[in-house]
Amino acid sequence: MTKASESDDIYWMQRALALAESVLYTTAPNPRVGCVIVRDGRVLGEGATQPPGGPHAEVCALRDAEGRQESVEGATLYVTLEPCSHFGRTPPCVDAVLAARPARVVVAIGDPNPLVNGQGLARLRAAGIEVTTGVCAPEALALNAGFISRMSRGLPWVWMKMAASLDGRSALHNGLSQWITGPEARADGHRWRARSCVVLTGMGTILKDDPQLNVRSVETPRQPRKAVVDGRFEIPEDARLFDGAEVIVFTAREDAAKSERLAQQNARAVYLPGNAPDRVDLPAMMRWFAQEQFNEVHVEAGAGLSGALVSAGCVDELLLYLAPVLLGDAAGMVRLPMLTHLDGAQRYEFIDTSAVGQDLRLRARVAENWRQLMQRVALPALS
Repeated sequence: MTKASESDDIYWMQRALALAESVLYTTAPNPRVGCVIVRDGRVLGEGATQPPGGPHAEVCALRDAEGRQESVEGATLYVTLEPCSHFGRTPPCVDAVLAARPARVVVAIGDPNPLVNGQGLARLRAAGIEVTTGVCAPEALALNAGFISRMSRGLPWVWMKMAASLDGRSALHNGLSQWITGPEARADGHRWRARSCVVLTGMGTILKDDPQLNVRSVETPRQPRKAVVDGRFEIPEDARLFDGAEVIVFTAREDAAKSERLAQQNARAVYLPGNAPDRVDLPAMMRWFAQEQFNEVHVEAGAGLSGALVSAGCVDELLLYLAPVLLGDAAGMVRLPMLTHLDGAQRYEFIDTSAVGQDLRLRARVAENWRQLMQRVALPALS
């Protein structure tokens, strides 16, 4: 086997990342993982993790190599996440890798799942297989921030999608907000909906817009679930989001009769009272999402709930679409308490700026939250 260079490792890991991205909408609650097996610059097999209960990326790649009648012994296996080392819905991937006897395994990031957490790589090294780690780590984490967050923080990764004018206005005072941005931006927003586990909104949006909260502008084999923050439990039982898909209603008021009626529409009422009357405990809601194996939460809400989520420290990332228009005296995007010092400002770091049709998409995240995830997936650079 010819020794791979650093540039070779990056090239093949990027191919594995592309495979992982190809299953962006289908693997939850499992991570999106891609795997490529290479010898002397030639692909022997490749694959990506299948929907829950199906084989993981490494097994798919090994089966692909077998189908091509290729021996993997002595080859290099590139995988975007540390191979699992425990029995879940499927056997441990590390067992299949060990049986195939590659000479080298290159891994992008570690798996902080307590059932894995370095054990897979330890077994590979113990068997004499050369292991290289950390190749394209930030890109691999970006594909699985929700899974890594859930495993390491006990919280989902939460992004908040907003659309606004250049002067930061999201709606006219009479409530009109459709459409500030163009069709390309709206379709892009639906792609972000599609990759999430749940779309979350508040009662103000339900009463004003009666949204469906589903994915319509892009093809997806799986619809995210829907959730509403409804402190007073006043959601109309004929709201359009009750279309047979699963809906979760977080409330601070108990009403057994209404809960039972909603259950007949595949809706679940979750009682999570906060410290103030008719307020849902938002941090507890995020912990609930993680306990229920929700990796990523997509928020599309009005200024009130958006501001409350930001103030409670529940938002990791902002997904903002800016339209080239000025609205003047109109409603803002986020309602936050008035500040007397800049030290109290909510701060983010920009991570991406892209033109989407006639609009501009900005992404910004809480730097410390991302840094913590990067620390949790870092692996010793031993070989």
